[in-house]
Amino acid sequence: MRALQIAAAGMSAQQMRVEVISNNLANMNTTGFNARRAEFADLHYQQLARPGTINASDGTILPTGIQLGLGVRPTSVAMMLSQGALSATGGDLDMAIEGDGYFEATLPDGRAAYTRDGGLKRTGEGLIVTSDGYPVSPEIVIPRDARSISINAEGEVYAYFADRVEPEVLGQLTLAGFTNPRGLEAIGSNLFVETEASGPSLVATPGQEGLGVLRQGYLEDSSVDPVKEVTDLIEAQRGYELNSKVISAADQMMGSMVQIR
Repeated sequence: MRALQIAAAGMSAQQMRVEVISNNLANMNTTGFNARRAEFADLHYQQLARPGTINASDGTILPTGIQLGLGVRPTSVAMMLSQGALSATGGDLDMAIEGDGYFEATLPDGRAAYTRDGGLKRTGEGLIVTSDGYPVSPEIVIPRDARSISINAEGEVYAYFADRVEPEVLGQLTLAGFTNPRGLEAIGSNLFVETEASGPSLVATPGQEGLGVLRQGYLEDSSVDPVKEVTDLIEAQRGYELNSKVISAADQMMGSMVQIR
């Protein structure tokens, strides 16, 4: 009885959807987090009578045929690229990206990683790093005697000192863009690495090549909408229950068939 396998595939799909929703809700306060959405497609069909098959000697053809679906399968967990709200923090190294783009950081193994989490920090040597301590690329060092730091919308970093009026330019922050940001591979800690699907990174000054600009003293909130996620959770739960009812009905039908004497 195919209904058992079809309903089981449906339950598995709804379970994956609930897992994606739970991850979204768990990250509703994660800086720069983009909500994910589970996407599905129907499985192949068993062709009992193909549409267009000749059905009579006079050339009459079947207008629809008989095609029995065999269930559902997951196709992707897509990242929704909507911009999160900007929250004021006042931190001199808190940076929000207004628009497209990612900060680039260097992992311990030398690979480049990308993030929209602009909660930057500095080490004891003054090096600007991510929250996990990965150096931001290009590397910028803040002098110990710097009184304050200013970063403009184009990513130019200025340091102010107590013994002089004019600020000193420390460096230039850049952003990385991708042809297909949804193709990035998430590795945790708000970090992504490029893949064949995302294409190579295009590094440019903020505000150029279609990239966003920087806002010092702000952080980007998560783009998760709790109301929508809870609504989707209820829908997924009902879908799971309906598929379980199909399994119960198929089991009763098989039981009736076995008891026939």
